[in-house]
Amino acid sequence: MTKDHGPSIKNDEKYEALRKDGMSKTKAARIANTPNSGKKGGKAKVYEERSKQELYDKAKQVGIEGRSKMTKQELISALRNS
Repeated sequence: MTKDHGPSIKNDEKYEALRKDGMSKTKAARIANTPNSGKKGGKAKVYEERSKQELYDKAKQVGIEGRSKMTKQELISALRNS
């Protein structure tokens, strides 16, 4: 049985699981209080399916330096490691 963490935590079971996995109290509370926190993410294409221009635009948005001289594979690597 899960402990009641009071009105500040909306999903006590999820909060406890996140804390057990090593998350901070703040981060665990934020995730546990998100209404759709149990649902999987979006439907974005994998990087390999995107055009070089799409990857370049994403790299620009993220702030990766040197992106204009990168190949498609280098852009993918930089985005994954950013």
